[in-house]
Amino acid sequence: MREIILLKYGEMALKGLNRSTFEDVMLRNVRRRLKQVGAFAYTKAQSTVYVMPQAESDAACSEMLEAAMKELRYVFGIAALCRAVECEKDFADITAKAVPYLADALGSAQTFKVEAKRSDKGFPMKSPEICRELGGILLQEYSHLRVDVNNPDIIVTVEVRDTHAYVHAAKEKGAGGLPVGTAGNGLLLLSGGIDSPVAAWMMAKRGVRVTAIHFASPPYTSERAQMKVEQLCEKLLPWCGSMAFFCVPFTEIQEVLQRQCPEEYFTILMRRLMMRIAEQIARQNDCDALITGESLGQVASQTMQALACTDAATALPVLRPLIGMDKTEIVEISRKIDTFETSILPYEDCCTVFTPRHPKLRPKLDDVVAAEQGVGFDAMIAEAVAGTTKKIFAYHSQ
Repeated sequence: MREIILLKYGEMALKGLNRSTFEDVMLRNVRRRLKQVGAFAYTKAQSTVYVMPQAESDAACSEMLEAAMKELRYVFGIAALCRAVECEKDFADITAKAVPYLADALGSAQTFKVEAKRSDKGFPMKSPEICRELGGILLQEYSHLRVDVNNPDIIVTVEVRDTHAYVHAAKEKGAGGLPVGTAGNGLLLLSGGIDSPVAAWMMAKRGVRVTAIHFASPPYTSERAQMKVEQLCEKLLPWCGSMAFFCVPFTEIQEVLQRQCPEEYFTILMRRLMMRIAEQIARQNDCDALITGESLGQVASQTMQALACTDAATALPVLRPLIGMDKTEIVEISRKIDTFETSILPYEDCCTVFTPRHPKLRPKLDDVVAAEQGVGFDAMIAEAVAGTTKKIFAYHSQ
C-alpha cells in the first residue's frame, strides 16, 4: 500500500489571483523542512499538497512519514495534515486497503463514524452511500466497534479526488496562518523576557520573516543574559526558519541617559533610542517593519501616550501583535512554543537594569523630545550601529 501525507490549506484557500504565490512559498518551506528527512515527491491540487516518500520499502516510507509529520507541524500555512493510504477510484480497492490500514486506529477505539468527501462528482457512489457501505464493512471486520455520529473516538475519512481516493483516520491540526516569507521582513526587538518571543511567533504565523535585535549592556548585563537570548532564537527556529540575530552595544547610551536626562523620562527615552538604532539595522537588512512584544498598559512604558512617543522616533511601522493580550494569554502561548522556561531564567536585560523609580506614565512628545536635545545621541547611535555584531541561526532537523 502506498501511504502519503496530505497537507490542507487554511486561509490560503481564500486568496484570489495571488494564491499561487502563497502556495509556492509554502511548498518551498515544506521542501526545505523535509530535505534532511529524505527524498519526497510533491504535487498540489484542490487546496492540498501531496507529500509522497521516495523509498524502496514500506518500512522505510513509514519511518520517513513519521519524521516528516513531526517537522510539518511547525510549518505555517498548513491548517491540517494527515497520513493517508492511496487507493484507486474504485470502491472495492478502497475497502480492500481501508480495512488493514485502519487496524491500529480502530483496534483501540470504541466508536467511529465514516465521512466522505467526493470532489470527483463522476464517482458512481455518492457520499452518504460511501459512508454507509464502508461503515458496514468496518463493523463486520471490527466487531467491538459501534457507530457514534456525534462524538466518535475515530473519524474515518474517505476523499475521492481527481486521480485517486484517499483514506485516513487521524487528522492533526497544523500551525495555521500564512507561510513565512509571504508578508515581508520584520526586525524583532528581542529582550529575553516572555513577551518578545511570543511576538516573533505571532508575526511568523502571519507570514513575516523575522530577524532579531538585542541590546546588551555589559557589565550591567552578563554574558549569560546574551546566551539566554540566543537560546530563545534557537527555540523559535522550528517556527521561523533561519534567523539573523544582531547584538547592539548599549552600555554607553544608557550611562549617558542616566547622567544627563530626567529620570522620569529614562525608560521612554531608552525605548526611542532603541527604535532609532533598530530602524538603521532594519533598513540595512531589508526589513520593512519593527516588531515588539509590548502589551497595552502592562508597564509604564506601554501606555498609549508612551507608545505614541516611542513610535515617533521611527519612520518604520511598529507591529505589536500582543497589544490587546493579557499576561496569562501570553504565557500560555510561550509554553506552547517552548520559550517560557528559557524566558524566566534569572538574567537581567538592559531594560530592567536602569528602571526609574517613578516613570512618567503619560509623557508628552514635546517634553520627551526636549529631554533628548543637546545630549549628542546621534554620534552614540552611529557608534552603536557600527559596533553591532551579527550571528545567523539556521534550523536543522533533529
